[in-house]
Amino acid sequence: MATLAPAAAGTRGPGPQASRGRHLRRDARRLVPLAPAVVLLALFMLGPVLWSFYGSFTNAALTGPAAANPEFVGFENYANLLADPDFPKSLWLTVLFVVASAIVGQNVLGLSLAMLMRSAVAPVRAVVATLVVAAWVLPEIVAAFAAYAFFHADGTLNSVLSGIGVAGPDWLFEYPMLAVILANVWRGTAFSMMVYSAAIAEVPPEITEAATVDGASGVQRLVWVTLPTIRRSISTNLMLTTLQTLSVFTLIYVMTGGGPGTDSSTLPILAYQEAFKFAQVGYGTAIATVMLVIGAVFSVVYIRSLKPEVD
Repeated sequence: MATLAPAAAGTRGPGPQASRGRHLRRDARRLVPLAPAVVLLALFMLGPVLWSFYGSFTNAALTGPAAANPEFVGFENYANLLADPDFPKSLWLTVLFVVASAIVGQNVLGLSLAMLMRSAVAPVRAVVATLVVAAWVLPEIVAAFAAYAFFHADGTLNSVLSGIGVAGPDWLFEYPMLAVILANVWRGTAFSMMVYSAAIAEVPPEITEAATVDGASGVQRLVWVTLPTIRRSISTNLMLTTLQTLSVFTLIYVMTGGGPGTDSSTLPILAYQEAFKFAQVGYGTAIATVMLVIGAVFSVVYIRSLKPEVD
């Protein structure tokens, strides 16, 4: 029996280090097809972000000596930004625009439409889907001009109001932020509606039926069954709509140009004006970097809200 021990030991499989090595080589081979995509993402997404971050520490400009030979100025652009009286107002308008039109407007309306689509008859679903999705598939510049024509002093909205004997205000001059918020809600609700429609379709019907049998009302089923079940989709959609709304430029620029004065000048508008209207590219990229930080903060909050479920 003693002579069999070495033979048995000799037939033992490879050790844990060899097995780990095989797994690493297999994982490396799986990553090879992803290499071109990673390189392209780094080149066209990470590269501009890093270059913009560096540019925010320079005095780069479109004209003058700094246009040919920009110099490193450290945190001077950020110090000037904090001292700029337009920056706090623009920051507040950006937060207001994101919260009102994306976090509240698009998500609440999108969820409401998704639930309506499930319970409505086929003709109503077709009409609602066509009207809502049409705004989303339009090119942004076309949607912006459509919203401008709707809210203009002589536009569609005031024409309808005058038809019922109501004198409408000059929306783009007296209520510019309300106009752009409503326009962005109209523009982006379709995406939230489709996300929530897919999520609600995945809610197990037996759970809803059990809640109904237990006497739960429609509101109780929504609060205690539907919303917790689709919580992950809600967080994901909140992150996507927030980041998209944070960078909205064309819609506001076409409708109000950031005016009147600076009453609708969000951070993207302010960055554009400083970089291209006043030729201070370094200062404009500093504003863009602040936008990047704000987007990162929102993303971290939403990702952390998903963490308990992922773990």
